[in-house]
Amino acid sequence: MNDQELTAKLREVSFATLGHFLELGFVHHAVRAMVPGGRIVGRAVTLRLAEADACAVNRALVTLQPGDVLVIDMAADESHACVGAITQYAARCAGAAGIVVDGVVTDLNELQTCQLPVFARGTSQLTTKLVGGKASALNVRVNCGGVAVNPGDIVLADDNGVLIAPAEELAKVTDRALESDRSEPKLMARLRAGEPLEEVLILSNAPQQPN
Repeated sequence: MNDQELTAKLREVSFATLGHFLELGFVHHAVRAMVPGGRIVGRAVTLRLAEADACAVNRALVTLQPGDVLVIDMAADESHACVGAITQYAARCAGAAGIVVDGVVTDLNELQTCQLPVFARGTSQLTTKLVGGKASALNVRVNCGGVAVNPGDIVLADDNGVLIAPAEELAKVTDRALESDRSEPKLMARLRAGEPLEEVLILSNAPQQPN
């Protein structure tokens, strides 16, 4: 399946259903939606922020292309907010699909007004500064909530959490996940009709008899 086909399917699938078929790539649950109701499907642009340097974030922003997702590794700094109202709006103007920060952000009310999806561990009033240092690195392998992220990996995020994985790994399971999603209305209908749970639910991994 080519990139366009995969992206179209990922826009349709429930990300939580992918969790039935994958074990790796799930970012720690502490990294959560700061803008409720947002949904991300996009390619990772990675930034390892080695110091609390707003200039490094700005340099990352100017590289963003439509559909990109800025993934920021704060190197365990959970004090300095690296994303706020201007950062989010600049990413939106670049056509970004969202921002994921393994750290904290600021300007929560403004973030929710802008509505570009932002995911982070929480909020802070302490922010990055215009340092202009050279220690940070753009488009390198980073860590986001326990997941190793490479530039170009696919980022999937919604109110349930964040999943980041190579396209080839997602392509292996997306069709199965879509099939599972499409079977849910039938299962719900059977439950509403009062069928016994033992006849509706899968109770083992033995082959199931057709119903």
